[in-house]
Amino acid sequence: MRYRLLGQTGLFVSEICLGTMTYGGKGFWENIGKLPQDAVDEQIKAAFEAGINFIDTANVYSFGESERLVGCALKTLGLPRDQLVVATKATGIMNELPNGRGQSRFHLFNEVDASLKRLQLDHIDLYQLHGFDPLTPFDESLSALNDLVRSGKVRYVGLCNMPAWQIMKALGTADRHGWAKFVSVQAYYTIAGRDLEREIVPLLQDQKLGLMVWSPLAGGLLSGKFKREEPGPDGARRSSFDFPPVDKDRAFNCVDAMRAIAERHRVSVAQIALAWVLSKPYVSTVIIGAKSMAQLTDNIAATRVQLTDEDKRLLDTVSQLPTEYPGWMLAMQGQYRAKPPVKE
Repeated sequence: MRYRLLGQTGLFVSEICLGTMTYGGKGFWENIGKLPQDAVDEQIKAAFEAGINFIDTANVYSFGESERLVGCALKTLGLPRDQLVVATKATGIMNELPNGRGQSRFHLFNEVDASLKRLQLDHIDLYQLHGFDPLTPFDESLSALNDLVRSGKVRYVGLCNMPAWQIMKALGTADRHGWAKFVSVQAYYTIAGRDLEREIVPLLQDQKLGLMVWSPLAGGLLSGKFKREEPGPDGARRSSFDFPPVDKDRAFNCVDAMRAIAERHRVSVAQIALAWVLSKPYVSTVIIGAKSMAQLTDNIAATRVQLTDEDKRLLDTVSQLPTEYPGWMLAMQGQYRAKPPVKE
């Protein structure tokens, strides 16, 4: 297992992060996974033994059940707290009361305490806004996060699923007030969905933010279990919950190319998909969630796959994004300044 710095911090996180959305399975979340306590214990133990030091959960996953299962596992297994980086999130709907969601100071303070209780911890290493709240001013949310950092309940703050302008506005607001700034962005990124590269990746590189990738297998579509023009296998997540949205034709073009590369490397298609994401220098960690130990073991093994330059060129080409404005104009105009002038 290799470790990478999380953005511009001095914090090293494993390049594979254990995702916990498959834990619990209450209500809607049953479509994604419903692992009970014994299976959760087994996964967390195996992940830690493989060198994974990063666990990502959220208050909304099975309405707190995922956090509770993680907390019980950490206590039962007796894993050393100072060797683990535990991340969770708030924003989503936790109840139908007027203040049961969002990013108000009221809600964030309540949810931090609730998450700490479920996790059986005295602090959260990375606390993330789980999206954008159009009703709460950024100043209120960022001030609340800053106070949580100062209180010791939270070590670092991050965000998820926001467009580039919102991320930059948040960074500017925090900088203006001298508040704790976001150190990471958790976002959807996969060889079958490279939209992040248009605006957010350049921002991450410029502002030196860490990227935590969710759904690198496009909701299981890139697992190798699905084939073009064929129904998905029974029990597969995509068969009952077709998310995230993806251009299926482009995705299966990627699968076809990855299948040939996987055969040459004698690994699974899923490992090639994960290795491609891990090959990108702006990626800090890739979050993997698994319904079984076999899936978890296979995904962790992706860290050992070394794609050749030819592999990368082929995969980059087959998955290339369609050109859009202003990208094509910036590329055309930028070429005139790409090289310094030379006098002969």
